Amino acid sequence: MAGKPKYPIYIISKGRYEKTLTADNLEMSGLDYLIAVEPQEYIFYCRKLGQHRVLKLPFSNLGLGSYPARNFCWEHAKSNGYKYHWLFDDNILFWMKWVNGKRVKWEDINSALLYVEHNANKSNVDISGFEEPNFVVKPPKKAFKTNCHVYSAMLIKNSLPFRWRLKYNEDVDLCLQVLHNGGSTSSCVYYMANKVSTADKMKGGNQDELYKGNNPKKKLLKAKMLEAVWPQYAKTVIRFNRIHHFVDWKKFSNKK
Repeated sequence: MAGKPKYPIYIISKGRYEKTLTADNLEMSGLDYLIAVEPQEYIFYCRKLGQHRVLKLPFSNLGLGSYPARNFCWEHAKSNGYKYHWLFDDNILFWMKWVNGKRVKWEDINSALLYVEHNANKSNVDISGFEEPNFVVKPPKKAFKTNCHVYSAMLIKNSLPFRWRLKYNEDVDLCLQVLHNGGSTSSCVYYMANKVSTADKMKGGNQDELYKGNNPKKKLLKAKMLEAVWPQYAKTVIRFNRIHHFVDWKKFSNKK
């Protein structure tokens, strides 16, 4: 699959103009993108990445998490007539690919994006993206998981009637909005996107604004908010020795 990605690429970022992980990956691959930032940090991101890369948001410090910025990128892409748009978190370390039965670091991000775009156009899936490699420990039998959680590196259909809306677990909520209403999602397990774990307390982003260094009270609030919105799918549990949400995505596994 030759060429460049067909759909625009956005990154949302806050407080990380000194450590632009996802943008650095895209720069090394020669890919065009826009990084959406709040006005008070606009100049700092411009100095690091160049003004042509930076999209200034019309609001700042709302205290609502990332969903207003995500929706702004969505409308920006939609207004320019695109069928889909890419939306990346700002903490992606690198991409990976299965080669000869092993996960290897993959520098040709362009080929990974084209692979997912091709599948989306063929299947007309609503939301697609890349799996996190820690969740793909064996060579996959199929290149995509279907009707599942997609997060951090997403290809979203612009015509969807849904929008980002939750302060916490906004990616889970958006996928549930789609699946609950008969839509479809897919996550690529052939190519994967490896990001910094939220447990690593990377400076900036939601860690500073919402999670307060992974405060257990914030973890409880985060899980309970999702359970309140989706009681039929989400539960608050203890996982990995911490409070977490649990969604049984298998409820959607037989959807067509």
